[in-house]
Amino acid sequence: MATDAAAIDLAAIGRLAKAMAFISGADDPTAKALRKAADTQAEADIKKARQMFLALKPGTRAAAFAFLND
Repeated sequence: MATDAAAIDLAAIGRLAKAMAFISGADDPTAKALRKAADTQAEADIKKARQMFLALKPGTRAAAFAFLND
């Protein structure tokens, strides 16, 4: 059973997946990993997606966050 915090994180992961798909394309490995993490809600998928997102260039991460703010 998911807690409210986990639900918020999963919602954020889903929105980040959409942002990354818009910025880098739907076939981008990070966008795919984020989408998979949002769909499966598995801890391993979430961890992998987070690591991939954090490995992006700072400008790309900033663009994804800016996309979320709009």
